[in-house]
Amino acid sequence: MTTNLPFENWTEVLGSERLTGATLDRLTHRCHILESYRLQDAKRRRTKTSSGKSNETK
Repeated sequence: MTTNLPFENWTEVLGSERLTGATLDRLTHRCHILESYRLQDAKRRRTKTSSGKSNETK
């Protein structure tokens, strides 16, 4: 199964917090959660730019 939604946003799709929790429990019970390269790369770039910002202008 693949999705681009983080788990916390699944409630918007399934409509019920209890249903979402039960579904995620069953889906993630014996699985490996993999993040895509693009997601990892985006997180890395976002961290670099936010930590590398400077108030100085040249």
